[in-house]
Amino acid sequence: MKTVVLVYSGGLDTSVCIPMMREDYGFEKVVTVTIDLGQPAEDIEEAAQRARAMNTEHYTVDAKDEFACDFVFASLKANGDYEGYPLSTAIGRPLISLKAVEIAKKLKADAFCHGCTGKGNDQFRIEFIMRTLMPGAEIIAPMREKNLTRVEEIEYAKRKGIPITVSLDKIWSIDENMWGRSIEGGRLEEPGFAPPEEIYKWTADPRKAPDEPQEVEIGFDGGVPVSVDGQNMKPVELIGHMNKLAGKHGVGRIDMMEDRLLGLKVRENYECPAAVALLTAHRALETFVCTRDELAFKAMVDRKWGEMAYAGLWLDPLKEDLEAFIGKIQERVTGTVRMRFFKGSTIVTGRKSDFAIYSESLASFDTKEFDQRDSLGIVKTHGMQQKFYHRLRVEGRE
Repeated sequence: MKTVVLVYSGGLDTSVCIPMMREDYGFEKVVTVTIDLGQPAEDIEEAAQRARAMNTEHYTVDAKDEFACDFVFASLKANGDYEGYPLSTAIGRPLISLKAVEIAKKLKADAFCHGCTGKGNDQFRIEFIMRTLMPGAEIIAPMREKNLTRVEEIEYAKRKGIPITVSLDKIWSIDENMWGRSIEGGRLEEPGFAPPEEIYKWTADPRKAPDEPQEVEIGFDGGVPVSVDGQNMKPVELIGHMNKLAGKHGVGRIDMMEDRLLGLKVRENYECPAAVALLTAHRALETFVCTRDELAFKAMVDRKWGEMAYAGLWLDPLKEDLEAFIGKIQERVTGTVRMRFFKGSTIVTGRKSDFAIYSESLASFDTKEFDQRDSLGIVKTHGMQQKFYHRLRVEGRE
């Protein structure tokens, strides 16, 4: 029986793929796979019900713990962002693809299908894993192959009687996992259009957020958060708690122009309260325990890691090499960071660590442990070559 495994979110793009697989591509068996990365439980259940209503063999895979520990925290250790936004959708796609491959191998499927367009990044992230781990399988992307617009998809869904939640008025394309929400499409594609409040689900309007700031203490062990205000939490629980806590204060809204892999510049909106808060805390602790040279070098490593993760190159050996360095640094990223949330802002107000490269008695203006007179010789020789260069210019020898 000719079988295709469809990476299924339950949204418009993947729902219209089901009848297409049967009618346009001739597959007798359509298998839908939904991966739970921390989306709302009702969305997961709704996707399963919709898939089964369209007579597919459906699988729901709970990958929340794996996503939090092996993907989110890997990104956190690398201060993972791309052009200023915390990587969320980007780090979720490889895991989704990995789980789809597991099921495809088990079922001896002939092909994969996904709902990515030919303009976006997800086609790269999802297909890289599939082509690497199952190089003989066919990969079908109807949106790309048929060059469909979202308006055409909506019209197709109506003709086929597919229940969908988007409309021509609210044509947002939304992706969500525990580390963030991305919202795009419709009038959001207009760079000058102010996002309507209705697109936000995790964050309060900063203007309507609490009028009193809230202080929170995050505990880290080996570069990963383990506690909030002294209470130990498991990864999924902690991320969810921080989403609610920071989101209540309007933290985590990002509106940006983003450069996609294909070179297209697009307008993107993100909600990522936990990610913004925890990345801010993690960076603050790193600056406390790392040397100046370590921080400078890690900034380069983090940027390269972020670019590779954004591209979905999760199995790249260079990524593993970078993580070896990152992991060594994280051995000392242990301690606590105190933060203040207020009206959309996240401010670090304190940090503590047994690994701090800091001495209050040396740095203080009110102590004499550091003899200031010792600096004179160093100051005299500072910029020696630059002084010679300036002298040559003044004498007209340049």
